Amino acid sequence: MSFADAPAPDKVALLRTGAHVRRKLDANPLVQRIETDRAEIWYVHNFLDETECAETIRMIDRTAEPSTVLDHGETEVWRTSSSGNVEAGDPLVVKIETRIDALLGIPHAWGETMQGQRYEVGQEFKHHLDLFWSKADYWKQEVKNGGQRSITAMVFLNDVEEGGTTAFTNLGFDVRPERGGLLIWNNNKADGTPNEDTMHAGRPVIKGIKYIITKWYRSRKWG
Repeated sequence: MSFADAPAPDKVALLRTGAHVRRKLDANPLVQRIETDRAEIWYVHNFLDETECAETIRMIDRTAEPSTVLDHGETEVWRTSSSGNVEAGDPLVVKIETRIDALLGIPHAWGETMQGQRYEVGQEFKHHLDLFWSKADYWKQEVKNGGQRSITAMVFLNDVEEGGTTAFTNLGFDVRPERGGLLIWNNNKADGTPNEDTMHAGRPVIKGIKYIITKWYRSRKWG
């Protein structure tokens, strides 16, 4: 699978979204840009408070089922976590999503409903991109669903005793789970084309349990 020779039909929209988010986040004193010249990655400490994290964890535990992945021809198990597909109209979900929308300055309608994930000891999500491959069979449906993904926003809901980092495998660094911390990245380059240096992995949990929520934004209205 190569993104280099795959069409990028949403390039202009992704360029515009990336530029808007970049200006907004870089101007916010509460947002820290992670130092790398190969991808746009930001971090916000204490984005959710302790109570919000605890309530969200309980929601994930109520709805969690084995996680799935899009088929890219893998022959081994790639993702072993559980995922909680939360109810979009739940007041807690609405509150968190509204806060993320406002921080990024992206219309709410462009965002997928946030997903909760739970990783127990030994569970992981091997290296992957959040982008869609435009040569894949599923792309025909994703075009109708809002097109390519632009921004990923991931909130860590608890501290993990050991392991469970989010590793940017091409860039050579890991982000350790920190309760309430928000990790954001642009899945594309400044010109709107896919950035394969956003390749990342959820490393195996060695001790404890890991909870996160993830919200993905599209190039236009989702769904």
